[in-house]
Amino acid sequence: MKQKNIILCGFMGCGKSTVGSLLAKKNGMAFVDLDSYIEKKEGKTISEIFSDSGEAYFRALEREASKELSAKNGLVIAAGGGTLTFQENVDVLRENGKIVLLDIPVEVVAQRLVGDTTRPLLNRPDRDEAMKELYEKRLPVYRKAADVIIDGNQSPLQVCMEIMSIL
Repeated sequence: MKQKNIILCGFMGCGKSTVGSLLAKKNGMAFVDLDSYIEKKEGKTISEIFSDSGEAYFRALEREASKELSAKNGLVIAAGGGTLTFQENVDVLRENGKIVLLDIPVEVVAQRLVGDTTRPLLNRPDRDEAMKELYEKRLPVYRKAADVIIDGNQSPLQVCMEIMSIL
């Protein structure tokens, strides 16, 4: 039997990559970080893609990567923070997987991202305000896309074990 994919979603800093690699290891699955997958294919960082070609170009790459990864089985996929804000990506990833939201409060996001300059959408003078605004806009979209919602404000191992017990 083909093993469906597990797609982790949530706001930047929620632990998708950390939990995803742990979850993959514990389940004998392969782990793929969608942003890293795109970076490898393009030979550029996400920040470079945004600055060189713009967000629309990046979102097109994200759509293509979502389709490519959804066609495979047995993956734990850490979706980029904006991936599931597009229904087309939700639909294609759900075809062959379960979407799990790692839900954390915006205050925890702010703590986890202190000093992180790798987030193009937050590299602004009004960083905290921009983060809260983006978080409030995206959280309802994540909740709607998710098959399962997990409290991401616990240790990566606890989050992983909770996901395994539900799925």
